[in-house]
Amino acid sequence: MIDHAHDLASVRDATDRLLTAAAALDNASAAEPSRLPGWSRNHVLAHIARNADALVNVLEGRPMYATASVRDADIERDAPRPVYVQLADVRESAAGFQAIGAAPADWSRRVELRNGVVDSASRIPFRRWVEVELHHVDLGIGYDLEDLPGDFTQREIDFLAERFTGHPEVSPTQLTDGTHAWSTGRAAEKPEVTVTGSPVDLLGWLCGRRDGSGLTVDGDSLPTLPPL
Repeated sequence: MIDHAHDLASVRDATDRLLTAAAALDNASAAEPSRLPGWSRNHVLAHIARNADALVNVLEGRPMYATASVRDADIERDAPRPVYVQLADVRESAAGFQAIGAAPADWSRRVELRNGVVDSASRIPFRRWVEVELHHVDLGIGYDLEDLPGDFTQREIDFLAERFTGHPEVSPTQLTDGTHAWSTGRAAEKPEVTVTGSPVDLLGWLCGRRDGSGLTVDGDSLPTLPPL
């Protein structure tokens, strides 16, 4: 069962870790490329802040972003700022998200995100947790997939396997770390591919942060996953 209060606390802790690590950046290092193609570290920090605002919109019943182009333009607008402004923005927008999360609400209600995606309000804190953790990795400042909390890694594998389930472009696939197993991709009586690896390597491949070279593939080749 989803525990939004637990996830809100986890978001707060993850944000504190990110802000502590990013405090070592200066303007020059913040302007350097991140691990995301085409984005500097400043772009990543700007996105983290604007995502917090966007998820407040979701929880308050407004569109997540006015349009996709406005989302992109806001990130480009904010990326050139000095790093101290970036970090203050991340801190303040995170506080706004925590405040709306602490307000009395019907957490069982359905809310709409980008591209018509609908989810339970109770899962929004986990979605924010994902943004903070993975983009901390994307900053490339010493925090890697191996540093993610173990319970987060397992839940994000669950989430992404579910996300790709039924996708017509993904071969019927079984994933396993030797202890847990997941099915994803097109429906079939049996999987065409079995992918085995550590939870970290499975997550890295599913979320597009690793190429899958650390995985063992039985059957067909490693499926190409659509972008998140």
